[in-house]
Amino acid sequence: MGRLAQSLWFGETEIVYAVNACDRKTLAIHVYPDGAVVVDAPMTASAEAIAAKVKKNAAWIFKQQRQFAAYPPVLPPRQYVSGETHRYLGRQYRLLILHGEAEQVRLSYGRLAVVTVDPNNTGKVKALLQNWYRLRANTVFLERYDVCLKQVAKLGIAHDQGFQLRFMPKRWGSCTSQGHIILNPELIAAPKDCIDYVITHELCHLQEHNHSRAFYRLLAAVMKDWELRRKRLNEMVEVRFV
Repeated sequence: MGRLAQSLWFGETEIVYAVNACDRKTLAIHVYPDGAVVVDAPMTASAEAIAAKVKKNAAWIFKQQRQFAAYPPVLPPRQYVSGETHRYLGRQYRLLILHGEAEQVRLSYGRLAVVTVDPNNTGKVKALLQNWYRLRANTVFLERYDVCLKQVAKLGIAHDQGFQLRFMPKRWGSCTSQGHIILNPELIAAPKDCIDYVITHELCHLQEHNHSRAFYRLLAAVMKDWELRRKRLNEMVEVRFV
């Protein structure tokens, strides 16, 4: 068994893949969460046949890589008890669950306080937090959306549809083929510069609909440090409600 690195160009996008020669009869392509592409191939398979297989499946490979690239890191489910840490705009806050008749969520003295008539009902605490995050997300994202629109306008990108909020288990944002921008309310946990990265990323998809070299040139033209922002986002913020 051996593994050999190869690459080919599909349009303007380079596909780097490793060939794993093994005792099998057919070719199989695997895309892993880190974006790596591995081809399991029979010992007798030629380099040309393997490259042809990769090129034939290029669209599927890109789709898998896009999905994995958009995955926020997933941590164990929250318990929604006092003392847990939750983020808001990049800062960590300790969860404090209090009994009270007027149910609410508020930031107070470095704590994220949830007031509820039933403090032991973790489902209720989760629902109150989720609603609070959605309300805050709508306000902050609108502010950042306007800022990002002005930046991409320099590249000839325009958008007047606003955005939709949708809790998504594996994505921070998306841009549909109809030009609808969808943002995950959980993104409100990130610093504003990371929020700007996600919004700008999706706005750039209005002009370049895939993750080709042309797309990343476009993104870099409006946000030179996008890679640092993406790295910071994925290291800092985790999935909360799924």
